[in-house]
Amino acid sequence: MSDLDPFAHVNNGVQCNYFDYGRSCYFEHVFGEQIDWLSMDMVLVHVDMDFRGPIKVHDQIVCETAIYEFGNKSFKMVQRLKSAVTGQVKTICHSVLSGFDRKTEQSAPIRADYKRKIAEFEHLEL
Repeated sequence: MSDLDPFAHVNNGVQCNYFDYGRSCYFEHVFGEQIDWLSMDMVLVHVDMDFRGPIKVHDQIVCETAIYEFGNKSFKMVQRLKSAVTGQVKTICHSVLSGFDRKTEQSAPIRADYKRKIAEFEHLEL
């Protein structure tokens, strides 16, 4: 089974998928609309993960997601995979997302309405 490593822990790559799903759920909740990543004007430009404890195949996991800093063209996000039963943090992910112009394929300012909704939700200053 490719979802598990030789120790029967959830594969690191699969955990990336958990974070992707958590990111999508976060944006859909904050923006109040379904996200279409094929037209979304933001892209993931950096990811780093710290593995704190193994996730086993039958573990119940939750993904906490927050944006904690943003500038004109990018913002920083932190996510944590935690046991839904014990609350133990299993994996922490820090990422950077950038505004993106799909026509020019260049970085672009983050839309003002996105920034406003994120700031409101996270209680951040613009």
